Amino acid sequence: MTTLATTAPDAGPPRRQRSLRKIVNRLLWYTAAVILALFIVFPIFLIFISAISTRDAIFAYPKTLIPSEVTFDNIEFFINAGGVVDAFWRSVIVGIITVIVALGIGTPAGYAIARYGFRGRSGYRLIILATRAFPIVILSIPMALTFQLIGIADSIWAVAIAHTALALPFAILITGSVFVSIPRELEEAAQTLGCSPWRAFIRIALPLALPGLAAAAIFTWVLSWNDVFAAAVLTLRNPTLPAHILKGLTASPLFFQFAAGFILIVPSLIVIFVIRKYLLGLWGRVVK
Repeated sequence: MTTLATTAPDAGPPRRQRSLRKIVNRLLWYTAAVILALFIVFPIFLIFISAISTRDAIFAYPKTLIPSEVTFDNIEFFINAGGVVDAFWRSVIVGIITVIVALGIGTPAGYAIARYGFRGRSGYRLIILATRAFPIVILSIPMALTFQLIGIADSIWAVAIAHTALALPFAILITGSVFVSIPRELEEAAQTLGCSPWRAFIRIALPLALPGLAAAAIFTWVLSWNDVFAAAVLTLRNPTLPAHILKGLTASPLFFQFAAGFILIVPSLIVIFVIRKYLLGLWGRVVK
């Protein structure tokens, strides 16, 4: 008699090996995330400790990561410098106007691109994105001449319009992508229950798109707050904070530059963290 040996089919790697591979992959992802976070946070940390260090400690070598003596004299000196407070509030006002106008125009434009089919829609998207290919140098000088003709030169409105022109393409594309991900059937169901298309947009699509609008608002604010060149070209007596700092940066002492860098970073971080809380909460609500 012959005995036929039967072998079980290959069941793949053992469970322990699969779990070990999963742990290794997770550690690699965590390591990459930590390295990326340190790459972003470490320069901010260096600016912060330099801003709160004594003036002698700034020039000391080797530098310590934790200053032995903390002082806010550098920050106070920068805040009390001529024109800083006024330039700060001008930057805040310009940023708020830019966010409101860019989202006010970009939200319905993104909704139209996402919901309505029309001839040349793909080309229209490409044209919107292609506007960002023009260097700010090419746009700022004609804008300065135009604003001078209409009487708003050297004002916050001129800078806000320029920043809106820079941020609007991305606001349209971001909001359009968000509206595409929202099922059209939800709005159609609301319309069958008596809602008009406008009310369906306000009560159904817009609340679901709030996370994308929050992301667009963060991007728009950071772009407006950090812009230097457009504000420097379009303003002379009423500069925003980055343009005001740029004018005296090369002639300023090092401690003044570190304090200026710290003050420039803080408002953007505050806005990002405030909107981020609502951003993550709204995403969780949508997913549920």
